[in-house]
Parts: sequence; C-alpha cells; structure tokens
Amino acid sequence: MKAISRLRVHIAPLGFEVDRIVLPAVKLKADMVCLLVHSNRTEDKAKVFEEEIRQRLSESGIQVKSEYADRTSLFGILRAVKGIIQGDIGMNNDIYVNVSSGSKIQSIACMMACMMWNDADNLTPYYAEPERYTSPESLASSQKQRAKKPKNTKSVQISSGLKDITELPKYRIQIPKKELVKALDIVHKSKGGRIRKSDMAEAAEKAGIITINSKEENRESARLVSLAKNIVDPLTNDWKFLRTDKTGRTRWVSLTEEGENVAEFLL
Repeated sequence: MKAISRLRVHIAPLGFEVDRIVLPAVKLKADMVCLLVHSNRTEDKAKVFEEEIRQRLSESGIQVKSEYADRTSLFGILRAVKGIIQGDIGMNNDIYVNVSSGSKIQSIACMMACMMWNDADNLTPYYAEPERYTSPESLASSQKQRAKKPKNTKSVQISSGLKDITELPKYRIQIPKKELVKALDIVHKSKGGRIRKSDMAEAAEKAGIITINSKEENRESARLVSLAKNIVDPLTNDWKFLRTDKTGRTRWVSLTEEGENVAEFLL
C-alpha cells in the first residue's frame, strides 16, 4: 500500500512582521501556514500585515489558514495551538511552530504547547533570526504617515530578511494523564465548578475513568474509594488542581485556582 505523504504545517503568530513568517515557511517548504490572529479584529494593529503575508505565501503555493485567539491571553493561545495540533490539521502531519513572529506571550504559549503536546514527536519549535531590524525612527515615521493617510501608506515591519532558522530543544512539560483530565472536565462542567463527591464518583464510573470490582451492596463505598485513590488524591496532592471540603455530611470536590487555569486550555 502506498504511504500517505505527511504535510509540513507551520504555526505562526501574526505580529508586526512579514518576512519572519513567510521566509521560514518558504525555505522549509511548508504546505500550509496556520496564522494565530488576534480575536479582537478591531483592536488588532498587526492585521495590516496579514494581507501581504497571505499574498506572498499564496504565490509560493502555500495554503493559509487563520486561527483566532486573544493575543494577550496565554491560556487562550495555548487552547488555539492545541486545537491545531490535535485537530485534523495536526493529525499525521509534521508541525513546525514559529516562536519568533508574534508577541512575547504568544511566543511563550507556542513554546509551552510544543512541550505539552509532543506525544507523537511531530512538533518542532524554531526561532527565525532576521537579517536586520528596523530603526525606531523609521517605525515612528511609518506610524505617523499611516495616521495621516491610513489607506495609502504601507506599514513598515519591525524586521526584515532571514539570517538563520534555529531549531529549539524539545523539552517536555508533564500534563495529567487522560483519566485525570476527564475528571477535571466533570468538575469543571458542574454548577459553579463544584460537585458532590458521590456524584463525581458515579460520573467517573460512567465515563470509564474508574473501575470497580465489588458486590452491589458495597458498590457505592468501593466507587468512592476508587475515586479518591485514582483521581481525587492525585489531582489534589500531586497537581493541586482540586480541593475537597465538607458541608454537614456532604463532601464536595471543587477546582482550585490552578485547576481553573488549566481548564482554560486542557479541556
């Protein structure tokens, strides 16, 4: 059987540069570039470069797709990158992540994503070093001209050319195993991010993330023991994502602040 060819997909945050996205994609023979675009289009000052990027990539036979995320939200960007990596685009393809083309928050999020979701070893983060940087005076002059004639003045990118492409080390950041992530989702979807422990145990059994070998009369007790040992204790003690408390005779499980944060991009 003929092997299915893998596509070379680049992920690049849209910033105030064109060459830093286009030139690495062309040099590394990309088939597609996924642009991470600021979700608030009316406030996105970088969108003036998007048209030129699309045109130049298209001229090189490279497909362009936009993914939207708040460029100031670390968790929002992580979620967007995860969606690309684990979605149809990322499946069975080689993913190259440009950590140099956007803001610092976007760069950090892209690098973290490479460390968290490189299970298939198909993620390669890289840094594109430009040939030259634009002087502050030239940038200021460009901004003044655009303020006077926004439709007729071309924006000046903050760097130009491509000197080198550096592949970055593939360190790993551990994330909870799938069963623990599913358990977080159960708590997260509960009203107020809080659920009775007995209800969580029942939901966990239905979801197949805990297993019980017990007679029917001992089932509820066994379910709670399994939940505590395999799910709640690790997420509470090791990961610090859950906490438990007691109101009267009812035990509750809820998300900690750290748990609420990871829910933003893990779920």
